Amino acid sequence: MYVHFDGSPGNKLPLLLSAYQYRFNRDLEAMSRHLIDDVHIGWEELGTDLLDGAPTAVRNALTGGAEFPSRQLTGVCNVDGSPAERVLITPEGTGDLEWAYVLRSHGVEVIDLQGYDRGPVVGWDTDPRSRIVPHPGAWIPHSRAPIVPPRSTPRLSTTASPSAPAPSKTALR
Repeated sequence: MYVHFDGSPGNKLPLLLSAYQYRFNRDLEAMSRHLIDDVHIGWEELGTDLLDGAPTAVRNALTGGAEFPSRQLTGVCNVDGSPAERVLITPEGTGDLEWAYVLRSHGVEVIDLQGYDRGPVVGWDTDPRSRIVPHPGAWIPHSRAPIVPPRSTPRLSTTASPSAPAPSKTALR
């Protein structure tokens, strides 16, 4: 299904992962129905409503607190003035599109359409707060997806602060 605004993996993949994990409770069929089957023509934009049910920490990490709704394309006409009809994107009809996302049972296949007809699959359990490399050349078929999981613990300093007490030594017996 066509999505007009900002299709890069850094923007779309976190929304898709969160939607699957939280809004649709890991129900791929329900998610596919919402994103593909129930759409009249296409999407103008995928919004933060896809984050419904996500923990506040996830929402804030992905949006910085911004809220905007998903919007379907409306008022679209063909060149001859007739109403536009729904067009599904197929491998043969990608035109000038840059990215494609294929919802698979085990994850989202991310395809750099300018270079490949396949792409790596990002597992559904991937943390949506992960750092996602947006460069098209990084999304090579049959390779690991260029994603770095978020750090779960703060980075520790290698030097003690001047006000920190010296560690006590325990005598060996």
